[in-house]
Amino acid sequence: MAISCRLIALALGISLCAFANHAGAQENGAATVAEVNGQKLTRAELVQKQAAKLLQARYQYYLAEREALEQLIDERLLEIEARREHLSVEQFLQRHVNSQVKDPTEDQLQVFYKGMHTKEPFAAVREKIVTTLRQPLLAKARAAYLQTLHDRAGVRIALVPPEAEAALDNAPRRGPQDAQVVIVEFADYECPYCQRIDPELKKLQEEFAGKVAVAFKDFPLPMHPHAEKAAEAARCAQEQGQFWNFHDMLFENHQKLELAQLKEYANALKLDAARFDQCLDAGEQAAAVRKDFAQGQRLGLTGTPSFFINGHFLVGAVKYDTLREVVEQQLATLVRPPHEVASR
Repeated sequence: MAISCRLIALALGISLCAFANHAGAQENGAATVAEVNGQKLTRAELVQKQAAKLLQARYQYYLAEREALEQLIDERLLEIEARREHLSVEQFLQRHVNSQVKDPTEDQLQVFYKGMHTKEPFAAVREKIVTTLRQPLLAKARAAYLQTLHDRAGVRIALVPPEAEAALDNAPRRGPQDAQVVIVEFADYECPYCQRIDPELKKLQEEFAGKVAVAFKDFPLPMHPHAEKAAEAARCAQEQGQFWNFHDMLFENHQKLELAQLKEYANALKLDAARFDQCLDAGEQAAAVRKDFAQGQRLGLTGTPSFFINGHFLVGAVKYDTLREVVEQQLATLVRPPHEVASR
C-alpha cells in the first residue's frame, strides 16, 4: 500500500491524503491488462465487465486500507503531541490516559474472582484480575482521548471507497436534479438496517441542503418473503405520485408488509384504491423490481443497504459520519460531475 501524508502543525490542523496503488491504476482506465489475438483488454473494461467479481474484493481492500490509515493517523497524532511535551509516546499516554483510569474496587475484584471458579487463592490471581478489568477501561479512555485529538487537529481523509457504475435509469429521486452529490441506494423494505439508516439519509440531505439527492433502487433479498411485493407496492404508489410517502410508510412499518397491509397504507395515503389494487395484484411493477435487482447482481451486491455516492461504494449499516465523510469528499474534490452518474 502506498500512502503519502502531508502534515501541518497541529494548531493549524492535519491533512492526511492516502491513495493505494490499485486506486491509481483505476484512474488509468485505458491501461492494457491483457491482449487476446492482438486485441487489447483495458482496465476499464475489466472493471466494467467483471464488476460482480471485483467490487466486493475492492471494498474489502478499502476497509483494510482504511483501518490501517486510521491507525497511522492515531500514531501520528500521538507522536506530535508527545514531542510537544518532550515525552515518548508511552510516557505521554501514561500521563494523559493511563493515569486517569482508576483501578477496580476490591468489591469488583472479588465479584470477578468468584466468577472465575478457580482453585487458586485470590491473592495469587489478584493482579491478573486487575489487568483484565483495566484493559477495556484503558481502551475506552484511549479512544476518547484520540477523538479529542482528531477533533482538535481537523483530520481530513482523502482515501475514497471503490467506484462502480450504478445507472440511475428512472429511479425515484428525492432532492434537486442538479445536486452535486447523488446517492444511489439499493435497499430492501424488510431489511432492518435499511430502515435504521433511512433517517440518516434524510439528515444528510438536511445538512447539505440543495447539494445531495437520493435515488432509490429495489434489491429485495431472497430471505425476506415480503420485500419484493412491498417494492412493487411502492412503485404502484409512484404511479400516483406518492412513491416517497409510501416508501417512508413501508420503513416505518417494515415488520408489517402483508398484502392486505400494503393496501391499507395506500388507503391511508388516499390513493385510488382500485387502480392501486389492480397494479399490485396483477404484478404490473414486478418486472421493474426485477430489473433493479438484476442490476444489483451485476454489480456484485450481496446485501442491503448498498450505496453508490457519486459512484463510490459503501455497504451495510454504515455510520452517519461515514456517509457524511464521503459526501464531503465529493463536494470538496468534485471528482466527477453529477450528470455523469445520472446519464448512466
